[in-house]
Amino acid sequence: MAGVKQLAGQALWYGISNIAARFLNYLLTPILTYLMADAAGVHDYGGYSLLYAWIAVANIIFTYGFETGYFRFSIKEGIDRDSLFQTAFGSIVISTFVLILVISPFSGSINSFLNLDGHPEYILWGLFLIGLDALSAIPFAKLRQENRPKKYVFVKLSGIVINIVLTLFLLVVLPRYATNHPDGALAQWLGMNNRIGLLLLANITQNLVVFLLLFPEWKSFRFKLNTVLWKQLFSYSAPMIFIGLAGMINEVIDRQMLASLIPSHSDAQSTVGIYSANYKLAIFITLFIQAFKMAAEPFFFNQPKGKSAPALYARVMKWFVVTLALAFLFSALYLDIWQYMIGASYRSGLGIVPILLGANICLGIYYNLSIWYKLTDRLRVGLYISLLGTAITLIGNYFLIPYYGMYAAAWTTLVCYATMMSVAYFMGQRHYYIPYPVKRIAVYLSAMLICFAIKSSINSVSSSWNTTWQLALRLPVATLLTVSYLLLILKLERNELINLRFIPQWLKRPH
Repeated sequence: MAGVKQLAGQALWYGISNIAARFLNYLLTPILTYLMADAAGVHDYGGYSLLYAWIAVANIIFTYGFETGYFRFSIKEGIDRDSLFQTAFGSIVISTFVLILVISPFSGSINSFLNLDGHPEYILWGLFLIGLDALSAIPFAKLRQENRPKKYVFVKLSGIVINIVLTLFLLVVLPRYATNHPDGALAQWLGMNNRIGLLLLANITQNLVVFLLLFPEWKSFRFKLNTVLWKQLFSYSAPMIFIGLAGMINEVIDRQMLASLIPSHSDAQSTVGIYSANYKLAIFITLFIQAFKMAAEPFFFNQPKGKSAPALYARVMKWFVVTLALAFLFSALYLDIWQYMIGASYRSGLGIVPILLGANICLGIYYNLSIWYKLTDRLRVGLYISLLGTAITLIGNYFLIPYYGMYAAAWTTLVCYATMMSVAYFMGQRHYYIPYPVKRIAVYLSAMLICFAIKSSINSVSSSWNTTWQLALRLPVATLLTVSYLLLILKLERNELINLRFIPQWLKRPH
């Protein structure tokens, strides 16, 4: 249990920063969706979502798996950590500048592809944003590898504060000033840009501040690349480029395909905006997954290899699934409240939220399962699984989006991640057996779905009532179901929970 508590403690620290980061995005979602409630605003929000989807894809190319490689080689015997850092960070410094120089001449073509209303400079700004993010990757990995989550959180939160302040200034304060001073240079500059550009500027400033705050981590950097070590790093990490690209494409290509495949009589970019806004309502599950990913990779690599390791991994999986199931219930059962986190113009897509929540549970379990091919240096297996997911995503969306729109994208995402999860499990058990408590996990997931089915039935019965009476029935039912689920966990896991200090004494007494 000590190993699980250590991982939970580290995940908590990483979770704090990611909760704050996601909260910023969550805070921006109601601000943007309420301010951009008209048809043109929904259209612009779609363009903003589409651009950031491709920025996420580009981040994979700019870092090319060296974070995972850094973790893997930092525990290898005979590897000098200073030389490892100099080599990994120096490689990304060089490649970042080269990639920006190579891609920049195509900014006009990329702008036309994304349909950003004639702002090719936004592509250049986006490249600068991606470059700063890439340069921070290895310093952040260094903090994680050295188990320094407090410094990690401080740097992350500092950048987030900058983003919050600038976003509010650029989207709220500056337009009001421009309205009162229409002839000023600031008003003219604002008139030449749209909200996509303003959000980019806020994000660029955030990344710049973060990179500067990481100065103590990279101040000792010198261009001393160990070519032999670099080849080993790249050989190990190269599959991560394709794994990362395939994984990220699975996450974001649905936006692009929605924009391209929605019938011509509809505003496809507005559909992207509605889809993206509702995707944000899956925040609670994505928070836990992101926190787990940040803590788990160095944790798993640092575990002593022995008979006890698989049992620890199995226990981690069980509690991880419990956490995701609770996040699902907290999101899906209380969707009557969370819907107000997006503007009314975007709520036509609320039906996709439970589907995407389920998809993210499968994705989270897959991330947990994927540790076996990283520990056994079989990253190519991860690549093949990711490519299988990509094929499902592309085929499913291509054939179904023209008929079912955003619902096709949501269901395809669920099928994709469920397939990847299943394949990773069965292959992993053959090559690196871990005694996962499959029956117990199945019980928790089944109980979760039963709770959701009951709540959905209640929603259907009360759908014709006015809002006040709907909430009067639905919220108590949601709370009752959540408490029932918690009691199920306490009953089944009582023997393990009594070892935790914060569990009340009444649980420790036999019944």
